[in-house]
Amino acid sequence: MSPHKVALVTGGNKGIGYAIVKGLCEKYQGIVYLTARDVGRGEAAVCKLKELGFSPEFHQLDICDQNSIDKLRDHLLKNHGGLDLLINNAAIAFKHDSPEPFSEQAKITVEVNYFATLKTCETLFPLLRNDGRVVNLSSSAGHLSRIPSAELRNNFNNPAITVPELNKLLEQFIQDAKDNQHQERGWGNSAYVVSKVGLSALTKIQQREFDQENPNRNISVNSVHPGYVDTDMTSHKGPWSIEQGARAPLFLALDAKNLKGQYVWSDATVAQWDAEHPPAPV
Repeated sequence: MSPHKVALVTGGNKGIGYAIVKGLCEKYQGIVYLTARDVGRGEAAVCKLKELGFSPEFHQLDICDQNSIDKLRDHLLKNHGGLDLLINNAAIAFKHDSPEPFSEQAKITVEVNYFATLKTCETLFPLLRNDGRVVNLSSSAGHLSRIPSAELRNNFNNPAITVPELNKLLEQFIQDAKDNQHQERGWGNSAYVVSKVGLSALTKIQQREFDQENPNRNISVNSVHPGYVDTDMTSHKGPWSIEQGARAPLFLALDAKNLKGQYVWSDATVAQWDAEHPPAPV
């Protein structure tokens, strides 16, 4: 069993996830796992990094497949006995001109970006060792102000909200979208926004639960807006390179001191998640 610290990045074969893996390979004192749903693409990304002189490990992970998550958990337990850093990067976003009906986009986007990430956390969190860190890749779209309804914002921002209650909120959005009442009921017209606001809210709950369970373990969970980055997800419209997009996530993974349950902006500063407006772009 390896005595080394272990870091893992979901969706690490391209884009910001790939740049995060590269940055960890450069600076993290431990083993770095690049995970990807597609084995061929994941192994190709690992080969590319090895050509650059780095030594990441690869493991297949489809966050929408519980069996895949379980296999990863078992591998980590058998080979390393635990996990020290989890970066939840895997996500999807439909294009503006996608032909799928909004009800379908809402269901798939929330299932992947929120529920699958939650499932991954629930499976891997028991492996986290003392002083472990979790970084949830949110977005500027994950700022609470992006939800039009004041009532819904208050529900998301309830300091006592539980994971089951948050799940019900996201399930209600899926149902409202199916009924074509999502705008009327104050959700707005972006499934990506709802999924990322949900992830930002989940981050705060996860931190609260770790603190209540045992604050001496010193587990930190933070969410981050990485910036508007030139990736497939943005249709390559973002002005930032993937390396620039990786800076704030890497700050939380490697350098942040005493940050817990926070929403961090792309310049690696703490942003007020429930402010009336998000910070200005950087």
